[in-house]
Amino acid sequence: MFKWRTPPHCPCGYYNHPEKLYLSALRCAEIPQQSVSGPLLDRIDLYVEVTPVVFTELNNDRQAESPISIREHVMAARNLQAERYKEHPGIYANAQINTQLMREYCRLNNSCNNLLTKAMECLNLSARAYDRILKVSCTIANLNTSQEIRPEHLADAIQYRSLDREGCAG
Repeated sequence: MFKWRTPPHCPCGYYNHPEKLYLSALRCAEIPQQSVSGPLLDRIDLYVEVTPVVFTELNNDRQAESPISIREHVMAARNLQAERYKEHPGIYANAQINTQLMREYCRLNNSCNNLLTKAMECLNLSARAYDRILKVSCTIANLNTSQEIRPEHLADAIQYRSLDREGCAG
């Protein structure tokens, strides 16, 4: 059974920090790492590792995407999904679709199919993870105003499933 490796509890607070020297690696390595079972992980759509933001990034003048623009992208994707599933009562988002609807609306071309096959084998993913990847990749496509899942959408969705998994070197 696969066990997810979570970052150790770090008393110094610098585990995974982009600028600070992580001095307690040996001490933190002695703390038992928590594990979450594979079946529980299969029920999580996205795994995101968050690193601390360095001060220079907080203090720069670079324009980030505005919350209003982000909201517009999300609402456009949700409207696209609501329109797609309007004939299916109680379903208004990709996350809610069943296997039959997934086969209808989350079709993959040959390059996407090859990419997903390799990821499934390499990362030893389950059938439930397969379903989650398809639904997330469909949502990523919708956020990019696309009805079709492209390799870059699928690769993003796979990446959200593969953090801390071992056994695949690209």
